[in-house]
Amino acid sequence: MSRADRARRIAAAAAFGGGGIGAVGAAAYGLLLTEVQIARKVIGQPFGSAGPGGEGRYGDFPGEPVQLVMLGDSTSVGLGADHGHQTPGAVISAGLAQIARRPVEMRMFGRVGGQSWELEEQTVRALGEGARPDVVVIMVGANDVTHRVKPQVAVRALEASVRRLRDAGVQVVVGTCPDLGTIQEIPRPLRYIAQRLSRQLAAAQTIATVEAGGATVSLADLLAGEFRNHRVDMFASDRFHPSPTGYARVADVILPSVAAALGYLPGERDRVPDYRRGEGIDDIAHAAVRAVDTAGTEVSGIEVSGAERGPRGRWAAFRRRRAPRTGDGSVVAATGEASQNP
Repeated sequence: MSRADRARRIAAAAAFGGGGIGAVGAAAYGLLLTEVQIARKVIGQPFGSAGPGGEGRYGDFPGEPVQLVMLGDSTSVGLGADHGHQTPGAVISAGLAQIARRPVEMRMFGRVGGQSWELEEQTVRALGEGARPDVVVIMVGANDVTHRVKPQVAVRALEASVRRLRDAGVQVVVGTCPDLGTIQEIPRPLRYIAQRLSRQLAAAQTIATVEAGGATVSLADLLAGEFRNHRVDMFASDRFHPSPTGYARVADVILPSVAAALGYLPGERDRVPDYRRGEGIDDIAHAAVRAVDTAGTEVSGIEVSGAERGPRGRWAAFRRRRAPRTGDGSVVAATGEASQNP
């Protein structure tokens, strides 16, 4: 069975029920969970059970603020960052304010240790507490893998939240499950299993999110490449969560998709994929697999010859969003500050 077929099967099980943990097997899955728990006990929890904060207004600009909400797990609240302004939500907000030339009000409803089934409550809070969000960024999946949540259950919960948000007129961008194969405290060959499970979930998350009207950004290859090769810089001291540098890199690839979803990158939202840049159009399952293999790839729905679906299902475009720029043409860096470098 191909990776695309496997991802499609998980997404179908999420929609219609059935399915299991797939080709890995319960014994290997249970052993992986045990190893992760042992590693966590050895390392401990140096950051406690809450993120560093960071909610508030970003950007010294006039006008009504753009409302941005973060949902998901510990990465959505920036566990491992030293200060609130280093969390991914804060970095995305600061960059978005520079692009939109408007302030951005950022709130977080994610939870350290959060799993996809908790998105329902987080979504209710996002829609019911305070101003209605203009855009929601969801970062979730790692705890579903390490806590043996059936992939179809996790994907079903994510799809329900994305659909509810879209029905309320909210733009949604999902940062898919990171590659847990980068956690070197998990011994081989279990590390390979962790990699396979997390990438499998990321592809299924992509299918479900696009079917529900949202967009995804692949984080799996980003963590597998840059985080493996630059562990000291990219990981926090607990060796599980990103460092401020790691979060800045994550925010750097999500920001263009958030800006495009809100219409702040004219010409980028519906830009025809550029095949010379490794972009393209395919059925959603194959587009999802392509995205998992290439860091920072956005996947969103598209019509082909006026039709949303083809012989193999929903059409999807996979794009490498261009670095956003401010009004004077300068590039917005991951810190949210304008850089004069092209």
